Amino acid sequence: MFFLYFFRMKNYAIWIAAWLMLACASTKQADKINLNDVQVAQKLIGLEFSEAKIDTMLGYLEENLQGYKQMRTFELSYDTEPALYFEPFPIGFEFPKETPIHQWEIPDNVDLPENPETIAFLPILELASLIKNKKLTSVQLTEIYLSRIKKHDSQLLSFITVTEELALEQAKKADEEIAAGNYRGPLHGIPYGVKDLAAVPGYPTTWGSAPYKDQYLDQTATVVKKLEDAGAVLLGKLVSGALARGDVWFGGKTKNPWDLSQGATGSSAGSGSATAAGLVAFSIGTETLGSIVSPSHRCGVTGLRPTFGAVSRYGFMTLAWSMDKVGPIGRSAQDCAVVYDFIRGQDHLEKTVKTTGFSYTNPSDINTLKVGYFQKLFETDSGKVMPQFASTLEEFRQLGIELQPVNLPDSFPFEVFDIILRAEAGAFFDELVRTGRVDQMVEQHRGSRANSLRQSRFIPAVEYIQANRHRTRLIEEFSKAIAGFDVVLSPTFGGNQMMITNLTGHPALAMPTGFDERGRPKGITLLANYFDEAKILQLAEAYQASYFHHGKVPTGVKGQ
Repeated sequence: MFFLYFFRMKNYAIWIAAWLMLACASTKQADKINLNDVQVAQKLIGLEFSEAKIDTMLGYLEENLQGYKQMRTFELSYDTEPALYFEPFPIGFEFPKETPIHQWEIPDNVDLPENPETIAFLPILELASLIKNKKLTSVQLTEIYLSRIKKHDSQLLSFITVTEELALEQAKKADEEIAAGNYRGPLHGIPYGVKDLAAVPGYPTTWGSAPYKDQYLDQTATVVKKLEDAGAVLLGKLVSGALARGDVWFGGKTKNPWDLSQGATGSSAGSGSATAAGLVAFSIGTETLGSIVSPSHRCGVTGLRPTFGAVSRYGFMTLAWSMDKVGPIGRSAQDCAVVYDFIRGQDHLEKTVKTTGFSYTNPSDINTLKVGYFQKLFETDSGKVMPQFASTLEEFRQLGIELQPVNLPDSFPFEVFDIILRAEAGAFFDELVRTGRVDQMVEQHRGSRANSLRQSRFIPAVEYIQANRHRTRLIEEFSKAIAGFDVVLSPTFGGNQMMITNLTGHPALAMPTGFDERGRPKGITLLANYFDEAKILQLAEAYQASYFHHGKVPTGVKGQ
């Protein structure tokens, strides 16, 4: 009996061993790359090799696959950048000398308005005057904005997280410091919001996406730290469209305060919407391919996209290491200038950041500026200026500006450049795609971020490098085209301008220039050479001093 039992068990063990060997063999066979696999894959890259040539590649391809699998067993933290990083500057470019923070002149003759709504829409330097001269406390101002957030944001959906406790604590500290004679400058006690790509300890950093809505990062973004050092008060984390795309996030769609039936666009949707609606004094956004400029244009505010490398991205989510920028959104060019001055420059935490100069001169002194404009982008095919731009160009001429035509480079494979962003985003969100958590994102349609991340796995490394070689040519040609100008005017969405200047890393300022026939803001973009933010801000401030299309109360929050 025992012998029979042993015999049966022995056979059973042999059967299991044989089954395991077959399973392993089957698994190994499944890992094998065959002729048909390569022939099908060739369609994705537009090449065709003979069967004999493919046969010689199979060993290499299997080695590559094993390398991918081994690499994926080693964890990478979010702040690990590629060893190769982007330098957009043309050959021979001279970096500006570092300058200290500008001595901003805070007016003394600002009266405290009786209406809290009027206070909420005041420029930064006027708010600074009220606080510095003790006509208004930071706590009072913070409570005005918190009240507006509670009143209006259920419609706008511009905030992901309101940091009320932190804001009141920082405001109280600001008031105590100012009472003791320790005034830090124009941002001391001024409430603001930051796009929820930035890490703030103790609060979720959601990146606007369902898979990360409970994510906490134990670090402080450099820009948040610099603003804290300046005494600014953080009201909360503002909406980013999911993983920095569009205006849709896991909580809904962020609205344009001028037309609540319309989205704010993205991905700095919350920053544009909250600033326009007077829920913050200013905000911080990020841009990779239009994410500061677009919501600023849509919501009728002024947004500065700085030179690539002018502001540290440490502590912010990466979408594309070679394209991401961080910048301010305000209700005026002057607001952007003040905030930019405090957040710019080296932090020794992020390797693309450069030392910066910021020689901000009198905005009324614009006669020395040489200003160009992309003439063809402003005109119809028949050569007439488009109606939506005619009055704006005339307003600049009325300022004494002689507009000179400039041509955009056009002999480039523009359709391929988007693979740079998509390939880099695919690398950063590799784990999200491989684990399948990308399926948790709200939007799953063909043009969604989720779908963009999935397809990034099929971009060949060779084509990514080739696209960057074309990018090098683009940098040289565009830099040469605008080198003779201090500022160049462009339609915000004209031609390939936005794609070109985000690829080259040039600074841009979006600002409102009036309203269309439906009462929605319209605008224009000002461009400059690398690290010449002061010149576009100077011209924009001079324009806004003469033409008051900015800082108005949007219809979507007026009288509610």
